[in-house]
Amino acid sequence: MNFTKMHGLGNDYIFLYCPQGEPEGAEELARQLSHRHTGVGGDGLICICPSENADFRMAMFNADGSRGTMCGNGIRCLGKYVYDRKLTTKTRLTVETGGGVRTVDLQVEGGKVAEVTVDMGVPQVGKPMALQVEGIQVEGTPVWMGNPHLVCLVEDVAAVDVTRLGPQLEVHPKLSQRVNVEFVAPRDTAHIAMRVWERGSGETMACGTGASAALAALASSGVTERSAVVALPGGELSISWGEDGHVHMTGPAVTVFDGELTH
Repeated sequence: MNFTKMHGLGNDYIFLYCPQGEPEGAEELARQLSHRHTGVGGDGLICICPSENADFRMAMFNADGSRGTMCGNGIRCLGKYVYDRKLTTKTRLTVETGGGVRTVDLQVEGGKVAEVTVDMGVPQVGKPMALQVEGIQVEGTPVWMGNPHLVCLVEDVAAVDVTRLGPQLEVHPKLSQRVNVEFVAPRDTAHIAMRVWERGSGETMACGTGASAALAALASSGVTERSAVVALPGGELSISWGEDGHVHMTGPAVTVFDGELTH
């Protein structure tokens, strides 16, 4: 079985091209391959499959084997994968995800994809809520971006104990389902600092849906403009929320290496 390791701002995934559909036992395969010490290492597994509704289908699995619905960094990498390997000649693709069909625009340099813009869809921004964790009150805004998020406003993202608070907020009893948790601190109306705890994967270097959710939550409350640069540990994403209600995310996609599984 051949695979490719790719990342978007350090949010790394193992990609399998699956023209016959996702492999049997993909959940367990994701757990094994994602392990940082005994596997390939990654934040999860993404299978590129045929689709009846779009150019390709993205089947995404978190590092713990749970199935994800949408991944912003992953879908950018998928766009690079299929174009660079000549599985398509299109520079505008449609990709079926568990959160709906997304449009992906590829910026090509020297015959290879360098940057990708994704229509992330229309966010659903909920009402802010106060959550108690270990006696600490956290102010969070639920946002749906094809997957569930909780955007938490903090003064300094560097000071947040993400690995302590993240897993508790992910499964907080006041929430109806497991969520991705974003800790955000606006630097000004056009720049946001962010760290993220991703459900099923832990703290990651970047999260495209999370950055989109952060912009939607902060812009809805008037804290930022409707376009901003989101700075994450792995780099920066440009996020804009158009008048048509759609959020667009632009960022890089990088191929790390190809490999073959022999066991």
